[in-house]
Amino acid sequence: MRYADGPTATTETHIAAPPARVWELVTDIGLPARLSPELQRATWLDGATAPVPGARFEGRNTHPLLGTWRTHSHVVELVEPRVFAWAVTDPDDRFGGGAPDPGHPLATWRFDLSPAPGGATLLRHTVRLGPARSGVSLAIDRAPDHEEAVVAARLDELRANMNATLHGIRSLAQQPAA
Repeated sequence: MRYADGPTATTETHIAAPPARVWELVTDIGLPARLSPELQRATWLDGATAPVPGARFEGRNTHPLLGTWRTHSHVVELVEPRVFAWAVTDPDDRFGGGAPDPGHPLATWRFDLSPAPGGATLLRHTVRLGPARSGVSLAIDRAPDHEEAVVAARLDELRANMNATLHGIRSLAQQPAA
């Protein structure tokens, strides 16, 4: 798959907790930073304190090949307690994509929650890369003949990180109430 195709990765897990409990966790933008090796911190911007359509948050990321960078994410879809999606932009133009535009993000992330039998929840986590330039674009620039391998490797890496996040959410959601 080529970057221009908008490659995606999806992971899912069943959680023995109701959607309302899982929703509390997936809409806590600071939680993935505790669970993912790449996202280090997330903080709301512009006085926001919770996800609402149009709200923005800043992410601080690190990767062994790219170093550290920041992103600005824009909440683009919110259907409580079913969908939380955000478009990621590059406020510093680190990847050469031009002015940040949530309509032309470097990635779009989402959580989808579905009720499951027995009061449980099916939680799906998805990312779509592009269309704006990202760290993947820098790797493709260095090895254009290997674009499909670069994209596949990044999707594999993201799936592993997403699985770690889902595992952590599942563990927290299934803990007995204090």
